[in-house]
Amino acid sequence: MAKKITKAAKDAEEIGTSKELYNFLYEACNILRGPVSQDAFKEYITPLLYFKRISDVYDEETKAALELSDGDEEFAALPEQHRFVIPAGCHWDDVRQRTTDIGSAIIGAMRKIELANPMTLYGVLSVFSTANWSNKNVFSDEKLRDLLEHMSKRRLGNGDYAADLMGDAYEMLLKKFADLSKAKAGEFYTPRPVVKLLVRILDPKPGETVYDPACGSGGMLIEAVHHMKNDERCCGAIFGQEKNVTNAAVAKMNLFLHGANDFNIMCGDTLRDPKILANEHLARFDCVIANPPFSLKNWGAEAWKTDRYGRNLWGTPPETIGDYAWLQHMVSSMRSINGRMAVVLPQGVLFRGNEEGRIREELVKSDYVEAVITLGDKLFYGTGLSPCILIIRDQKPLSHRGKVLMVDGSKILTPQRAQNILSDDDVDELYRIYTAYDEEEDKSIVVDIETIAGKDFDLSPNKYVKYHKEEIKPYAEVLAEFKFAYQQMIDAEKKFRDILNREAV
Repeated sequence: MAKKITKAAKDAEEIGTSKELYNFLYEACNILRGPVSQDAFKEYITPLLYFKRISDVYDEETKAALELSDGDEEFAALPEQHRFVIPAGCHWDDVRQRTTDIGSAIIGAMRKIELANPMTLYGVLSVFSTANWSNKNVFSDEKLRDLLEHMSKRRLGNGDYAADLMGDAYEMLLKKFADLSKAKAGEFYTPRPVVKLLVRILDPKPGETVYDPACGSGGMLIEAVHHMKNDERCCGAIFGQEKNVTNAAVAKMNLFLHGANDFNIMCGDTLRDPKILANEHLARFDCVIANPPFSLKNWGAEAWKTDRYGRNLWGTPPETIGDYAWLQHMVSSMRSINGRMAVVLPQGVLFRGNEEGRIREELVKSDYVEAVITLGDKLFYGTGLSPCILIIRDQKPLSHRGKVLMVDGSKILTPQRAQNILSDDDVDELYRIYTAYDEEEDKSIVVDIETIAGKDFDLSPNKYVKYHKEEIKPYAEVLAEFKFAYQQMIDAEKKFRDILNREAV
């Protein structure tokens, strides 16, 4: 019998979750209705989230310092006790006290905070300063006050939301208003369990470098930092590039607020103009991780043919499908010997032909591919495609060389009404199958490169995994069993009638 969940229990369960935050943000959007078009809501809600969280994190640090020093306020105000500086009069509560020119106060506070933190926050909040905060024809002081009061109802510190709050918030807004803003289908939120699975497989160690060439709001890099327990050796070891200016700003803010004090996030088109270089060559990293835009069009195929960085290792993908450009860029960014990568791509990369098929053949022959994992459908927002994960290593363990682990994870998920999810147990199961690196009926198999070549270098796990088949009995045997059971039923009915007749007499 299903357990009944009370409304109170359900509400408690949702506190601090992305669903609860989504509802909270939607209420804020409702305050904006009228003066602001729906597709521009995120340009106003997002910076307020950052500003609010900066203040709340600062307050958390102040509280911790006060507890450490038995209430010494001078000690708690020292710069050493904080990750960043909030100048006098620029805290959220300061702006909240304003009764006039609230929009100008918001812009002024965000700009001063940036200037006071040139090594960490500069250029992050100013991305949003073009919004019409100070235009009273758009926003009256009363409207802005209502918005600030609503945002003040909830604390947004690190202690309140353990996950990638800012990235989640921004991606939820993108998802909500994707149709209105005509966002590209490839721009969507990576489910956090998928991110955790990838990072868990790569297992970055403190002191190793981590790079995401399509870092979006920084979720994968943040998870890598968390995986390394925020070790001080993460400083200077986190790298990312993002084409979208706003997303790059989000990534910087997220990383900083999650404890990464020294990182390098660059803004630019990774495929056309990679920014993270070493001596004019591509920089190389221990761990490369990404969920790049699926099947990106107009990605720069013509220049790729003579790529100055030598990323066209095995050829030039079609201009209409950039998946193998991302993959080759990531392979080129792996460090020798210890370098490894995990990438989420559409399952088409496993079987599509023509130039992609030729590139895939060379990829398999290189013996870089350690594992292929297909995921179930309806796990990703904004796309109906079922994704796959490719695990690639510059040098695989001796026992894995010349082989590829094929994992069919299409049934390993937790169904939901609108959007399926990977539960913690699902992630554990997929990770267990990966680490076992063995054959399991219906789930996985280890195949050699010769076997893959025999199937035209198709990497689809369902072409190799052995599935359980029910034994089919001969018709005559099934008929005999049916007749025997039927006769038993007739005999039982006769005995039952005899008993009834005797009792009636």
